[in-house]
Amino acid sequence: MANLLSRYLVPGRQIDLQAVERSSVKRKRGEKKVHQSQVLDVLSEDRFEISMPMEEGKLILLPVDGEYNLYIHGEGVLYQCYARVVDRYKNHNRYVLVMDLLSNLRKYQRREYYRFSCALEMDSRQLEEEETSLMDKEEESMTPELPLKRSVIVDISGGGLRFVANYSYEVDSLILCKYRLMVEGEIKEFNLVGKVLNVKEVENREGLFEHRVQYVNMTAGDREKIIKYIFDEERKTLKNTKGDLGFHR
Repeated sequence: MANLLSRYLVPGRQIDLQAVERSSVKRKRGEKKVHQSQVLDVLSEDRFEISMPMEEGKLILLPVDGEYNLYIHGEGVLYQCYARVVDRYKNHNRYVLVMDLLSNLRKYQRREYYRFSCALEMDSRQLEEEETSLMDKEEESMTPELPLKRSVIVDISGGGLRFVANYSYEVDSLILCKYRLMVEGEIKEFNLVGKVLNVKEVENREGLFEHRVQYVNMTAGDREKIIKYIFDEERKTLKNTKGDLGFHR
């Protein structure tokens, strides 16, 4: 991460900030505001300063302890990370925000969701013909009594997941994906329908199949919960990494 920071978080670099919503904050779909700023200085391996965003000549006073999705522009590449405002002040007529990194810096693929590596138990089954017909009519009716098969999710995102199992589904089939995530201290159960995009046998593991799945008709609320889970897990990983390496401020 340090190499990426020294290369992309340099004074003058353009960045965009987008607030990470709390679960208690309800906002209309598509209303998340993006603010523009630039890097002023890098203070340590995970702390840096940026300029206070402005809009139509007015300062946007971002709150201390506010958490943001940062998009960093440079050399034809867009990088993304999460950061928190830890201080703000005025210095020689310049308004400054001090930011702490909450996740690793990673390359951002537009129109795609970041995929978080994991190992989570999941139950699934293929949808019955009647269930598929109802979904085509934008209606949902699941039959809970039907048997489920066990599998393991190996990465997850706000747009889909990848899992491995000792059985395989047909490409383009619709399946019910049932799993649980710890979101803000509570176990949340997800019962989501996904479309199988790709299936392949795992290399050197005969009889084990990897499936790539895209969610179908997912609610904005479920998507936000999954993204929140990923964000929290990334933050835990970064905190543990700092502890192992002996980083101190």
